[in-house]
Amino acid sequence: MTDELRDNYDVVVVGGGAAGLSGALMLARSRRSVLVIDAGAPRNAPAAAVHGLLARDGMPPAELLDRGRAEVRGYGGQLATGQVSTARQDGDGFTVTLAGGRVVQARRLLVATGLTDELPDIPGLRERWGRDVVHCPYCHGWEVRDRAIGVLASGPTAVHQALLFRQLSDDVVLFSHTMPQPEGQQAEQLAALGIPVVPGEVVALEITEDRLTGVRLADSTGPANTTGPANTTVLPRQALAVTPRMTARAGFLADLGLKPTAHPLGIGEYIAAGPAGLTEVPGVWVAGNVTDLGAQVGGAAAAGAMAGAAINMDLVAEDATRAAAA
Repeated sequence: MTDELRDNYDVVVVGGGAAGLSGALMLARSRRSVLVIDAGAPRNAPAAAVHGLLARDGMPPAELLDRGRAEVRGYGGQLATGQVSTARQDGDGFTVTLAGGRVVQARRLLVATGLTDELPDIPGLRERWGRDVVHCPYCHGWEVRDRAIGVLASGPTAVHQALLFRQLSDDVVLFSHTMPQPEGQQAEQLAALGIPVVPGEVVALEITEDRLTGVRLADSTGPANTTGPANTTVLPRQALAVTPRMTARAGFLADLGLKPTAHPLGIGEYIAAGPAGLTEVPGVWVAGNVTDLGAQVGGAAAAGAMAGAAINMDLVAEDATRAAAA
């Protein structure tokens, strides 16, 4: 999808998901020269559909992006497939180098590269990710409603996740896995809502006819089907909720002095920014999951639009100052 590139742009947008394309659309409609560089590996690629997005609920992620690219191009924006290897300050602007060596100049940068989901190393889990192994009750909860749902305690928000999925099914269990057993108020809440805590490390997922059918545990004392390897048991489950560790895709920002910040909930790392996405480096904005680990598609798109408008206002101010000086 690479257009014929120019050497200079008002704005280079790194990342062509909902946030990046929305920001590019806002800028292109403001008659800014815009280049979107996208690696072509969207986080939600394994999912069958986007949910919770008004007027686009149920649309396949690839179709949503195709429509967004067409809209950006329709206003004169350009798109390129590739990865950014470095971004460096160059006078009042930036030099952006792609992995293949192509270099372009930009007055401003909008980074919307998203995040990487670091999943537990459990056989079968990654293969079912985005299908019947899910993370977000708002993105996937309706699709697994009324099923036998397991919640894997893979992070500090596991109990909260179990409470959310209990809203969607009467049959929810929490696998303590390698985490400590819930205590105090958390234990009381789980018991009050009828969410059993199943001890034992999860060692594999059971997949039958291309669907999740159970969770295999080592030395479990929970209810089980004891077929399979010795010293393991299987608890039938039709869906599994997992909280991955989420890490911003932002290694190339190190040359600009921008480094990830640890999330206060302990769920990963993000690039810190102000309300409109401006980072501590003048001229560099961020939007979407790279700065907001919990943003859904609608929220990421809104943040991209806000950042695009903020960048345009910044350029307007600079252009007016230069005109007055001249």
